Amino acid sequence: MSEPYDVAIIGAGPAGYVAAIRCAQLGLNTALVDDWLNAKGEPAPGGTCLNVGCIPSKALLESSLLYEKCRHEALEHGIDTRPGLDLGRMMKRKAGVVADLTGGVRGLLHSNGVSLHTGRGRLLPGLQVEVLEPGDSSKKLLSAQHVILASGSSPRPYDAIPLDGQKVVDSSGALAFDTVPERLAIIGAGVIALELGTVWRRLGSQVSLFKSSKQLLPGLDPQISRTAASIYQRQGLRFNFGTHIDSAAIKKDIVDINYRNDEGEQRESFDKVIIAVGRVPNSEGLFAEELPLKLDDKGRVVVDAQCRTNIPDVYAIGDLVRGPMLAHKGSEEGLMVAERIAGHFAELNYDTIPSVIYTAPEIAWCGMTESALKEKGVDYKVGSFPFAANGRAKAGGDSEGFIKILADARTDRVLGVHMIGPHCSELIAQAVIAMEYRASSEDLALMVFAHPSLSESMHEAALDVHRRAIHKGYV
Repeated sequence: MSEPYDVAIIGAGPAGYVAAIRCAQLGLNTALVDDWLNAKGEPAPGGTCLNVGCIPSKALLESSLLYEKCRHEALEHGIDTRPGLDLGRMMKRKAGVVADLTGGVRGLLHSNGVSLHTGRGRLLPGLQVEVLEPGDSSKKLLSAQHVILASGSSPRPYDAIPLDGQKVVDSSGALAFDTVPERLAIIGAGVIALELGTVWRRLGSQVSLFKSSKQLLPGLDPQISRTAASIYQRQGLRFNFGTHIDSAAIKKDIVDINYRNDEGEQRESFDKVIIAVGRVPNSEGLFAEELPLKLDDKGRVVVDAQCRTNIPDVYAIGDLVRGPMLAHKGSEEGLMVAERIAGHFAELNYDTIPSVIYTAPEIAWCGMTESALKEKGVDYKVGSFPFAANGRAKAGGDSEGFIKILADARTDRVLGVHMIGPHCSELIAQAVIAMEYRASSEDLALMVFAHPSLSESMHEAALDVHRRAIHKGYV
């Protein structure tokens, strides 16, 4: 016999657990299936994000930034300190943050009445979910009126350099080094690669990033990309653009990487190698072979604007479907689907989903780039403002970067906002709100922003769209 539920959800990452809580709040009898366990063997809901992704990486980014500031900036502030590095304690703090948050999610699921089933979930015909319990020891069946697939994603494999879990690791393994590698290679130069490279560079590694293309972050605003590349290189990150990795040899103490670039065949040796070439959806083994669930050529489940699959009453959300692999995108899809199942109207505006890179300076963006606007033939205006002219940024000693606003030349509606600088992960929310309410640059220009604050740079960038900025000199 199967256990009956209104909704069964496979995956307890930010998409799945948020969907589960909202379904329960809406009065739906909800089951959540997940196989993440902590070191104690307890359920650890939160998926990759909380366990080995967003949260632990941000914990290490914060710790490593504090270490770097103590080493290089404290004296400028009149603080005489001689910091030492205790990597074990830093990792213990990271683990504590993860444990607090996964435990908190577990508590939220319990208090909202969600039934958490530990094991690997698989969709079967008839809206049944098979739960393979830890250790493959036993199975149980759940039945539901609606099923939400939220199994997330995993690091993309890289054939030229296979993982060994010690010398060559993926992004998860890169969060658990027990010593700081002297020479660290990272295959890839995307968001994850840059954040991991930043952590270990701050802690003392010589970091080399290998990328097949010849441009850093090609999907970003070109001005942001160029500025970021310049800053990262000054900080000590070494970029090997236009490289093709042929092979790697794992020896006792080092990893030799053989690659080709414009100068011919090359070989370099490293103490550790991180493979960070993107992520792939966890769709393999997610559903019975006889089910006609549609996948695209990237292994993602095909869904419509409301995240409905081609099978009635089966939904898919988060990294498993089209769109950026972002925790907040998955969470909002989970909320939308929950509301839809409960019979309420809900939709998600994919045009205003923000993206962030949590290096220092931070990079954040929302909406369209100049390249996209040109491709569409949209006439637009640009306003920008440098953090170097912002009082709060100067006082904080963190004034690199700028904010750029793109506005429709005819209607003045804000079409995109791109920024690099201090606390951009927080500042980008202003752009999201403005764009969601179809604000114009004039609307932002007429608002009063606190002084001194970093957000004044948003105000000045909006003023600059019509060349009215106060603290920006015009030539």
